[in-house]
Amino acid sequence: MQILLVAAGRRDPFEGATADYLARAEATGRQLGLTGPILKTIEAPRALSGPARQAREAQLLLDVLPEKARVVLLDERGKDVGSRAFANLIGREREAGAASLAFLVGGADGFDSSLLDSLGSRVAARVAFGRATWPHMLVRLMLAEQLYRATTILSGHPYHRD
Repeated sequence: MQILLVAAGRRDPFEGATADYLARAEATGRQLGLTGPILKTIEAPRALSGPARQAREAQLLLDVLPEKARVVLLDERGKDVGSRAFANLIGREREAGAASLAFLVGGADGFDSSLLDSLGSRVAARVAFGRATWPHMLVRLMLAEQLYRATTILSGHPYHRD
């Protein structure tokens, strides 16, 4: 199963750390039948704001998703999940035969309703990293670390400790 991390927004100061965790996740995930994670970044024109920006980001996100990819939305209104539950989500999608699983990180204004309507039943989950609101640049890094942690949990590696 291919893992994608698709994020709205510009390049960020955490790129090095994010790339490191993604490389670790790729190495550990290989033995689990996972490929990637591949990071794709989209950016709507800065001249747009509010609903117009959300709508453009939604279209750009849809444009880079594989046609039948299952999707996990990173959303502050999503469900709080621990690391083990996050790993189990990935494991369930892999076992169900999903060809790809894409984790979407929206821009500063969140996801446009048109994105949710377009994705429909392809949405596997809406996940939050706690009740706090996080900058989308930091969420990318946190997601990369959780993807690595998930691969270690699924493979029995001792990185994660309960």
